[in-house]
Amino acid sequence: MEQKPPDPPIPPDHQLSAPQGDAPVRPKKKRRQWVWIVLLLVFALIFVLVLRHHDDSKKAAGAAAGGRRAFGGPVTLTTTTAKKGDIGVYLDAIGTVTPVYTTTIYNQVTGVLTDVHYREGQTVRKGDPLVDIDPRQYQAQVVNAEGNLERDTNVLAQSRMDLERYRVAWAKNAIAKQQLDDQEKLVLQNEGLVKADQGTLDFDKVQLAYCHITSPISGRVGLRLVDPGNLVQSSGSTILVVVTQLEPITVIFTLAQEDLGEVLAQWRHGAKLTVDALDANQQTKLATGRLLALDNQIDTTTGTVKLRAQFDNRKDTLFPNQFVNTRLLVTTQHDMTLIPSSAIQHNGEEAFVYVIVNGTAHKHDVKAGTTDAGITAVEGINPGDVVATSSFEKLLEGAKVTISKQAIPQDTSESNAP
Repeated sequence: MEQKPPDPPIPPDHQLSAPQGDAPVRPKKKRRQWVWIVLLLVFALIFVLVLRHHDDSKKAAGAAAGGRRAFGGPVTLTTTTAKKGDIGVYLDAIGTVTPVYTTTIYNQVTGVLTDVHYREGQTVRKGDPLVDIDPRQYQAQVVNAEGNLERDTNVLAQSRMDLERYRVAWAKNAIAKQQLDDQEKLVLQNEGLVKADQGTLDFDKVQLAYCHITSPISGRVGLRLVDPGNLVQSSGSTILVVVTQLEPITVIFTLAQEDLGEVLAQWRHGAKLTVDALDANQQTKLATGRLLALDNQIDTTTGTVKLRAQFDNRKDTLFPNQFVNTRLLVTTQHDMTLIPSSAIQHNGEEAFVYVIVNGTAHKHDVKAGTTDAGITAVEGINPGDVVATSSFEKLLEGAKVTISKQAIPQDTSESNAP
């Protein structure tokens, strides 16, 4: 038999790649997985760079468009001139209109009401009649007390005459000393009876006076609470009428304890601080008064202190228990640079205005101070400077402007900050 020649030798690299189970295949699969991961990361990075480049291009185009809008032609706007003047420093609070006096009148005797003299909502003066109670039984008591007083007064006079006779007789040794002493004590007893009768008469007169009720203060009465013919009891709680003083009237309001120091600094120097009362919308001034008093302690639950202001209220613009907004003028700042608050623009914590010089807008940083009624005191510009009050969405540093005498509507779709 012929012998089969041996197989040719296998190259070393073929031996490594020859399949021997699964051992040589696993490293190759792992290498392919890493390759795919690296490729995905590269593609993601390229995608992010493309998006960023696109956004930068849009921003650059927008900035170029804005620049063309700002510098392509003059910006039409309105202006105002900064002025030198005074401005008040106010403390705002919510207050309640409180009458100086409110009198609730009850009956103090029992009887039937015969007359109600007041009309609902009527303004009465001190001493004007309000209500009458049937006085006949009290008049009878007064007459009875007057009779007892008259009788006992005459008894006292008689005992005093007898005392003088006894003293003369005693001087002549005509009577015993005991009889004289008894007469002296009898005079003292009669004097006590006269005093008691006088007290009873005075009490009955007071009771009679309670039957005719008059107003103890000047003010306005409320709605009628009783009618003629009603029986009222002295031990009851029936209110006959309520009288409220309206002129003058006060407003009680509260301030935070942090603001108390500057108020006291003015108050202790005798300053007469002005208080304005405004309606709920803070648009209409109802009355102007002055600070009348401060409470003697701070409310620990709220950290506030109560103050009372007084108003003449001659036109009855303030009504009891009405809620109003109060403005306390603490001090007045003099010789300040004043501009409209609408001229001040804000960019974060930065405040600035556009000063117009020779038809060109220049941005000036300012420090805003006290504000009152749409006017603000500022630092950073001078009185006489012309500042822009409109078209802020179009203004940039160095923009050419045209001043309009008519109001220009504001574009609120864009930011007012460059």
